[in-house]
Amino acid sequence: MEILYTHVAGLDVHKKTVLVCCRTPGLNGQPRKETRTFSTMTTDLLALSAWLTSLEITHVVLESTGEFTPPLMLPKKC
Repeated sequence: MEILYTHVAGLDVHKKTVLVCCRTPGLNGQPRKETRTFSTMTTDLLALSAWLTSLEITHVVLESTGEFTPPLMLPKKC
């Protein structure tokens, strides 16, 4: 499989916590995986941002199972 992005993170958002898993290049070309949990308070979210920046993360995916956002209104096909 071809690697398209080398510095990535996945966020699993809950009401009180955000679980974050980052994958970055490690030694000998092997990916390095690191997981951390942050609270949803402002100071922890700023720490999360600083951590992602320090790892040079370029792409982030988000998973949320709660009802925190309204459903998307997609245009009808003609």
